[in-house]
Amino acid sequence: MLLKVIVCCGVWFVVLSSRSVVGGASNNKRDSRTVTFSRADRQGQVRSRSKREGWLGSAGNFAYCRQPLSKQDHEILDENTEETGFHGDDGSSFTLTWVGDGTGVILVLSTISAPIDSFFEGGSSRLYRSEDYGKTFHDISNGINHTFIRKDYGVSAGPGNSKQVIITADVPITKTEGGLIFTSEDMGITFKPIALPFHPAQPITFNFQNPNYLVAISTDGDLWLSLDFGDEWENVHEGAHSFMWGGNVTLYFSCSPKGTVEADRRGELYLKRTKDLGRTFTTIAQNIFSFGYIGGFLFTSVMEKLESPRVMYVSSDQGDTFNKAQLPSASTEQFYSVLDGDEDMLFMHVDKPGEDTYYGTVYTSDDQGVLYSKSLERHLFGGEGKSDFTNITSLRGVYLTNILDEDGGIRTVISFDRGGEWSRLEKPQNVKCGVNVKNCHLHIHGEHSHYNNISPMLPLTDPTAIGLVIAHGSVGDSMSAIRPDVYVSRDGGYTWFCTLKGPHYYSILDSGGLIVAVESHRDRQINSIKFSTDEGQCWKSYNFTDHPIFFAGLASEPGSKTMNISVWGYRPEDDDQPMWVAVTINFEHLLSRDCEEKDYVYWLAHARADEDSPTNGCVLGYKETYRRLRRQSVCRNGRDYVVIRRQTPCPCTREDYMCDYGYYRHQNSSECVKQADFVAKKLELCVHGVVEELETLGYRKVPSDKCEGGFTPLRRLSTGLRHCGNGSSSSLASTSSPLLEKPADSMMVIVVCAAMGTVVILICIAIFITVKRMTRRRPPAYLFSALRLQDDDQCIRPDPGSQASSNRGSYQADSDDVCLSAHHKYLITDD
Repeated sequence: MLLKVIVCCGVWFVVLSSRSVVGGASNNKRDSRTVTFSRADRQGQVRSRSKREGWLGSAGNFAYCRQPLSKQDHEILDENTEETGFHGDDGSSFTLTWVGDGTGVILVLSTISAPIDSFFEGGSSRLYRSEDYGKTFHDISNGINHTFIRKDYGVSAGPGNSKQVIITADVPITKTEGGLIFTSEDMGITFKPIALPFHPAQPITFNFQNPNYLVAISTDGDLWLSLDFGDEWENVHEGAHSFMWGGNVTLYFSCSPKGTVEADRRGELYLKRTKDLGRTFTTIAQNIFSFGYIGGFLFTSVMEKLESPRVMYVSSDQGDTFNKAQLPSASTEQFYSVLDGDEDMLFMHVDKPGEDTYYGTVYTSDDQGVLYSKSLERHLFGGEGKSDFTNITSLRGVYLTNILDEDGGIRTVISFDRGGEWSRLEKPQNVKCGVNVKNCHLHIHGEHSHYNNISPMLPLTDPTAIGLVIAHGSVGDSMSAIRPDVYVSRDGGYTWFCTLKGPHYYSILDSGGLIVAVESHRDRQINSIKFSTDEGQCWKSYNFTDHPIFFAGLASEPGSKTMNISVWGYRPEDDDQPMWVAVTINFEHLLSRDCEEKDYVYWLAHARADEDSPTNGCVLGYKETYRRLRRQSVCRNGRDYVVIRRQTPCPCTREDYMCDYGYYRHQNSSECVKQADFVAKKLELCVHGVVEELETLGYRKVPSDKCEGGFTPLRRLSTGLRHCGNGSSSSLASTSSPLLEKPADSMMVIVVCAAMGTVVILICIAIFITVKRMTRRRPPAYLFSALRLQDDDQCIRPDPGSQASSNRGSYQADSDDVCLSAHHKYLITDD
């Protein structure tokens, strides 16, 4: 599961989202198993669907291919389309959870939230189960005694192909001593009730390798462990704030010193580790604000001295030792964000100094996570805590994001070498730009556009659909706030073509052999789905129902192996009450022929057609040739499809190196030059408590690069003789208050006590000022507000990011003085 960890004002927000299910929810990582669809309240009668926009209308600035659906294909799809109406269920939201891999089992939770003053007595929920990929559903609420289930994390499925499920009841804290869960080990066929000795404050979390091991934090801050899938629970620690599983059964958690209140606000938390499931604990760091674990790297946000900026410490050995990350420090008005990471390197965003800048610099780490190089400047990171940074998983080494240029325009850049170089996207050939546009490029809509309801979906890729990228975008000098169109790339982002007019919801099926899309409309009903078997070059349309529905979302099994897609929505019944509807379409019988070897072609990734050189296609030190489906082949990859690739090493060039610490890549050049603030200075680093001097020509090899020979610039570290502070776990885990030596006489005692009293008073004043600064919430960026001038007099509040591993919830300010107007620094053009 891809984990995005954001440090904002000393608080970690851990965000998990899904691309396997798309729709009204902002869930956009393909391996998540859960998504929620919500029904918008509508007044009056449902309007009939107006005439659909013409695909080749005069308003369009491009033409694309539409193919008719034959009568035979229509009959095949009709035979393999099932519609389920949830009659009598007036739930305001439906939450879908997939259980296991390839099992076809879905659990659906329907919830009506209770009024705030009802103590949950007015709330209700129903639980449904399907074992045929959503074709049919059965109400299994009686299996849990019709218990009211939590809406936010009521259903949790075990990792991988586990058959285990946990249902968490919504029990009033004031009326019971502990919570209630139901566990199942047969994918929801039967459930066993278990009374908890605590009230969980967040989802009960599985260990990935052994799903019988469970961990949770209670509402009163205690850390609880179960080693037998919830039958028995043990309170192993108090004062816990957040936790994360590490490798194997290692568990990390932050906690407050005994009797300390709001230690997380002041950076006084301990970071502890247990390797034996709670029998023994080791304090591996003190005086931290927050911590995170990703790709084998453990990192903490620390304020080394009172009122000093925060710094980052990183461990690559599971917390045995820490080293100070060579990054700019972050003040209370700034934040760090780990944008992406794996076992080789991290992408880190550091905000620009000053309040409300909404942009910063992206740095890339070495393979220890300690030494960072500048990768991209003016990286956009809005006040709502969202970044457009996207890992294009369908092709190795490709990342895409947006920058905020000095003129206020938002523009898209892409890197094909893990952040070594960034460039603009070329304009698709089948799209025209405005007459007065001088620098026409394609710009991709990401989190910011999704948050501001400009685009319904984020960019979509999958590792089994080699080179395929689907995204909303617009062409021009900078990003436009008008309705975006859908663009497709089949070579990992090098070239693009416009494929659908207007916003759509889309999904990748059959490892890229099939793409489906549904038009996005907020004010009218839909009854058709579009699909393409040639990576979006041509589309066919299928009317899946005679009774249109208001669309809520698409749902498909995690990954892209499936050929089933479910369209979710609702329509009014005879009493004008909305009824939830799920229409599941199985395309397997439409693509009835299994693909053969003749249906595949070998493709050299990253190669340019106009280049004929031995290094053509060399990225990160080697060439990679994939076997992938021909666009003209109409066949089925199937569930057993495996990506086949061949790798060939390349000689080293400058492109295999990123700029070293203290250097940056000069614009439109592969040359690395020294940063202005490092000119005429020695590059000294504090590593493992010892000063080391870096001798470099400005280049260091990209982590995981496999090039051989060729360009080999000088680079070495020479260990100095002097020591440096805060360089290892011993300094991080030690107390920050020095011990007072015993005085020689009573006068000395009086003098010392008086001095300490003065120091204490000054410290209290400093702490008060620091806390006041820390409790000031960073106001949200008001992107695209030029289109919404009516909001000028309203306070705009950001989404409170989900806190999957903390019982403290989202960071909230005490005041409401962050009303934003449309007069801001972001310029979104309407080209």
